[in-house]
Amino acid sequence: MVSAEILFGRKIGDQIGVSEAAFARFTASEITPRFPDGLTIIDARGQYRDNRGRLIREPSKVVLMTFRDDPQKRAALAAIADAYKARFKQQSVLTTVRNTCATF
Repeated sequence: MVSAEILFGRKIGDQIGVSEAAFARFTASEITPRFPDGLTIIDARGQYRDNRGRLIREPSKVVLMTFRDDPQKRAALAAIADAYKARFKQQSVLTTVRNTCATF
């Protein structure tokens, strides 16, 4: 099995551009259909240094999933990140995947 985390920033420019409702719609249309067996969404506060050296802080969402590893699921993670970047004009979405031992 593998565990994946996808971290989504919610700012667009200097404003909160991805509302709770917009993220819920994104989850329903992009994430849940690709991972219908379950996921966890956590509210978070992220920060990063931009290309001008400024420290940027923003509210974020972390989506956690555990699933049997296969190329289609890994492609689904990339498709989710690409959809978020396109829909909400984001530069990046951080995705991590690691091997795990899990029971349900």
